[in-house]
Amino acid sequence: MLRVLIGIGIPYLGVLGLLPWVASMDTFVLGVPFIYAWMFAWFVLTSLCLYVCWRFFDRPVDAGRRQDA
Repeated sequence: MLRVLIGIGIPYLGVLGLLPWVASMDTFVLGVPFIYAWMFAWFVLTSLCLYVCWRFFDRPVDAGRRQDA
């Protein structure tokens, strides 16, 4: 359940849950409207969330760390 929260829940809240708040801002980041910078940042953050899920939950155990040998 935790991996679903990390892999799907956090990006969902970041992109769709906070979108009304982000859309109401008139700030610019490096000359780009904040909403575009926010969406671009979540491309990277979503990949990071998926990497964390893979690293801690789904990564295959290598031969050196197997306990059944």
